[in-house]
Amino acid sequence: MQATATKLKGRRGDSVLFDNLGFTISRGEALVITGPNGAGKSTLLRILAGLLAADSGEFLLLGDDGAALPVLEFAHYLGHRNAMKRELRVQENLSFWKSFQRSDSGEGLSVDEAIDQIGLTGVAHLPFGYLSAGQQRRIALARLLVSHRPLWLLDEPTAALDKRSDRLFADLVRQHLEAGGLAIAATHQPLGLENVRSLELSGIHSAASEEVWA
Repeated sequence: MQATATKLKGRRGDSVLFDNLGFTISRGEALVITGPNGAGKSTLLRILAGLLAADSGEFLLLGDDGAALPVLEFAHYLGHRNAMKRELRVQENLSFWKSFQRSDSGEGLSVDEAIDQIGLTGVAHLPFGYLSAGQQRRIALARLLVSHRPLWLLDEPTAALDKRSDRLFADLVRQHLEAGGLAIAATHQPLGLENVRSLELSGIHSAASEEVWA
């Protein structure tokens, strides 16, 4: 499997944020998107997820046979917001996402297994709104686990997480990559992963590099 962006151009209103942007990652690889606030990191991720249209260029997710795959069916998108109903219990929220994002590419963990995996055993019965900001973000990360999708698109995934939870998140991404998954993350913080490619955005002067993050 391979994710390839070619000559992407994106804008916010009348302002061009990036132009002629391209990259390729394959199974087991991750790309970290960096840059100052307003450089277009979130816009780029939304374009990759199919939530916004690019001005020009294309983004393709290709299967092992080279056939194009529908990104909306093979990718998880985790934005700034956790996409959970505050009044619903944790169990209900994750059960909804497990059903809604069911994928032919494989089953995910059960809701209880996913909650255990992110270190919050015992909170399934609680309303999501009762949890702390850090706990809410970890439950949002559990959404990546309840249904298997090979491409993770992550916008500031470690927001509100403490150092221990940062390490937990890095372990989740590492396991996903080792299983043949792909990850693209916009973040100001290192993800604790080795051999991660970096794409820096700075207005329309966007450049890809092979920087390694530790």
